[in-house]
This record gives sequence, structure tokens and C-alpha cells, in this order.
Amino acid sequence: MWTELKAPSLAEMEATAHDIFERLPAEFRGLCEGVILRVDDFPTEEVMDEMKCESEFDLLGLFQGVGLPQQSLGDVARLPNMVWLYRRPILDYWAEHDESLGHIVRHVLIHEIGHHFGLSDDDMAAIEAQAD
Repeated sequence: MWTELKAPSLAEMEATAHDIFERLPAEFRGLCEGVILRVDDFPTEEVMDEMKCESEFDLLGLFQGVGLPQQSLGDVARLPNMVWLYRRPILDYWAEHDESLGHIVRHVLIHEIGHHFGLSDDDMAAIEAQAD
């Protein structure tokens, strides 16, 4: 896991995110089969427009795909479900708050994966507490 006081590169942030994912509760990880985790500096213009973002720093992460509550057996083949973490907005948030970078990445990761499952904020908070 990345622990330096300098901003991590994209590769370091992605490695940190995968590290954090591996430490989430096993039952939660088991449900994530097929979800792809990616890190990019910023969301695309298309994503920013779709999410009605005023700034490229407004979005820390995003779940793209069809969440489990919306899936059906009759679904045709589609793109894989993905969780995006946006490095620069996360770093900006980190610089402005008194939280560790790892805690912020874990929170965003759990929140975005939670969208995949249709979890409530309370459910996501419980998962985050188990990951501590």
C-alpha cells in the first residue's frame, strides 16, 4: 500500500485501490466477481456531462454498468461493470481533509461498489467498519 507523503502516480493509486479491495470483507469481495476496478486522473467529458459535474474535481469515483438490482436473466451481453476512481479529485479531497489517503480510497471504493449491489448508506458504513 502507498504510504508516502507525495502524491501517488496512477499506477500507485491503482495498486493501492486493489490492495484495499483485497482487505475488504470476504463476503463483500465475493459478490464483486466480474467488476473491473480502474483509476484515471479525471472523469471523461462525457461522464462529467452525464453526472452534471461543474468541475472535473466534483467526482471522486463512479460505478458504470448495470447494478445487481437492475439485472435480469434476460439481459443481453453488455460491457462489464466497472468502478472508476479518479486520482486527481481524490488527491484534492485528501489535501483538504484530515483523513488518510487510504481511508478516502476505501470509502470511495466501498461506496461505488455499494451502488453495484444497491446497498444503503448504513450497509456501506457497516462494511467500511468491518474493513478497519
